[in-house]
Amino acid sequence: MDLSHLWPLLLPPIAGGIIGYFTNDLAIKMLFRPYKPIYIGRRQLPLTPGLIPRNQERLAKRIADTIMGSLLTPTELQYLARRLLHTERVQGAISWLLRLALEQVQLDKEQKTAKILAAILRDLLGESLPRFLKVLARREDFLEAQLNQIFDQILLEFQLDKRQANKLSEWILQVALPPDALRQAIVDFLTDRNIQIIDEGFREKTSGTYWVIANLFGLRNTLTRLRTYCLDEKEATNARLEELIHALATRDRLRGWLQSLSLQNLPVSTARQLRKTMRDAVRTYVQEKGPDLLLGLSQSIDWERIAALALNRLRQSATMTTSLEMISQELALILERYLEKDLEKIVAQAIPILSIDQVIVDRVKATSPEELESTIQGIVKSELQAIVNLGGVLGVIIGLGQTVLLLLQ
Repeated sequence: MDLSHLWPLLLPPIAGGIIGYFTNDLAIKMLFRPYKPIYIGRRQLPLTPGLIPRNQERLAKRIADTIMGSLLTPTELQYLARRLLHTERVQGAISWLLRLALEQVQLDKEQKTAKILAAILRDLLGESLPRFLKVLARREDFLEAQLNQIFDQILLEFQLDKRQANKLSEWILQVALPPDALRQAIVDFLTDRNIQIIDEGFREKTSGTYWVIANLFGLRNTLTRLRTYCLDEKEATNARLEELIHALATRDRLRGWLQSLSLQNLPVSTARQLRKTMRDAVRTYVQEKGPDLLLGLSQSIDWERIAALALNRLRQSATMTTSLEMISQELALILERYLEKDLEKIVAQAIPILSIDQVIVDRVKATSPEELESTIQGIVKSELQAIVNLGGVLGVIIGLGQTVLLLLQ
């Protein structure tokens, strides 16, 4: 058989293979290309752009629906969250954050942290605490237990020792009641009316020998002369009073009286009433002047300096560094107990907030046709090439069938 008779038999399988191979390859390429529509005049050519670029928005929506409906379901997200929020991982993350925060505090050169802490302390003591204290002071039992404890354990058992009593007696005699103050007190007391009252009372209420003395001599002249002497002879009066204080051992008597002074010597009912009076006085003072006192105290304190000292102490504290692990562990356990109850609710609320489906849609829509083709080709390159090869094989088989028909004819 010569070539002219053999060529019609070989042409169908060869042509079928070539057509099948390149047709499938062209069909696959037309899924992505052309990337943009092609116009002739004002008319757009059909099949431009390619199938996937033309339906990219709808494809993005279908991909998002498929992922959210089959892959990232709420149950699966809960499972992923539980794996992600495992106690050891959470503890490690919290520990890392705490150490990072401590390092930032240590490296703070501009004292920003100190300024923030100072503002917090200033607001706490100058504004928040006065308002809170004013509200608490309205309660009848405000500081009742604390003040009772102070009264019972401190004030009730307080008693001056010998040194304290000596110092206090000296202060009383030298500062509070010096001779000049005593002289002026005598002058202020011996008014004409007081002298008359003393004289009349002495005349009426005495008897016997004292009655005779009172009615014959009386006290009016004596007291009047004493007042005149105190007014005219100030220095001499002061000297006489000072001599009298030493002669009567007033300092020693006063010291002994101060040492013996104790609230325990009072009757029980008097001590209870005194305790109640003290408690009411403190509560009234806090209600009326407590907020102003705290406000003034807050304004007089250098909060930035105190905050800087506190932070410096925190930076140098070895306890703070060693306790980070324990703090992170406790916080992780608290978070785990919270998630055990409310993880389902949290995931249900987080899904709409995260808008994962919209993120997928936007990401697919933002991907250019070239990148989309490259991505799909990279994923299913062997499968797409198999389709092309299969088209060539089918073309050859169909061509061989046609050759068989020709031979039968």
